[in-house]
Parts: sequence; structure tokens; C-alpha cells
Amino acid sequence: MAKKSFEQALKALEQIVAELESGELPLEQAIRKFEEGMELSRYCSQRLEETERKISQLVRDETGGIVEKPFNPENGQ
Repeated sequence: MAKKSFEQALKALEQIVAELESGELPLEQAIRKFEEGMELSRYCSQRLEETERKISQLVRDETGGIVEKPFNPENGQ
């Protein structure tokens, strides 16, 4: 896939979903769109995971000082 921003990929994925939901595509074209959509979905997921790994948060430690910690979305920390 050519380099796209996350936003461009997401917009393209939304368009594909709308086309598939319309039910108006011939089967072969629907299959190609589905495959393209899966590729875009994987790309978006990878970008989100990369971004998530980069996010950190500032929290107060026991002494009241500010420390930087990696963000963990599973427990909000």
C-alpha cells in the first residue's frame, strides 16, 4: 500500500464499508473491496499500536513529584 496517513486510510476504509453495505457491488468487485478493506484495517491497527507505544503519561509519585510512565490502556495507566 502506498504511504497514507492514518486519517486517509481510515477515510478509505469507511468508504469501502459504505460500498459493501450498499449491496450494489458485483461479487468479484465486492471481494476485491473486502480484501482492500482488510489491508487498510491492518494498516490502521498497526499505526494505532505504534502510537499507543509512544504515548506516556505524567503522574505523581509517592513524594508528590511528577514522573513519566508508559501509558497502559488496559488499566488506564
